[in-house]
Amino acid sequence: MHNTDKLKRILHKENLRYTQQRQEVWDEICASDEHQDAEGIYNSLRKRQVNVSRATVYRTIDVLVKNNLVRRLNLDDGRSRFENKTGIEHHDHIVCLDCRKIIEFMDGTIEKMQTRIAKEQGFEIVRHVHQLFGRCLDEKCPNK
Repeated sequence: MHNTDKLKRILHKENLRYTQQRQEVWDEICASDEHQDAEGIYNSLRKRQVNVSRATVYRTIDVLVKNNLVRRLNLDDGRSRFENKTGIEHHDHIVCLDCRKIIEFMDGTIEKMQTRIAKEQGFEIVRHVHQLFGRCLDEKCPNK
């Protein structure tokens, strides 16, 4: 399903009007490989001369998160970051506490271990968030 169709379907379900501004917010999230916060999304749109309000950006993001099109990442710095979930393989994150660099990774062994442990404890995993926090070894990191 095309991004526009997905957005229209979700907005209809939420009794909200489809607008070009909401489409631009969704397109910005889909087009970026970065884990942007709402303010970064807003600034990027404004830089491209998209006439959109902060309120529209924040409300649209909330609707996208609520309907599982976008994932909200909380990285322990008080700012939520967002990433597209549609058509993207499951992955986890490693976050540098100093420069905030985010690395995405997927490890089948960890996934199998989580499933085994959940089963042993009488659970079925519906979703999970796996984030590792540390300090990167990049020479450009302020920690160096």
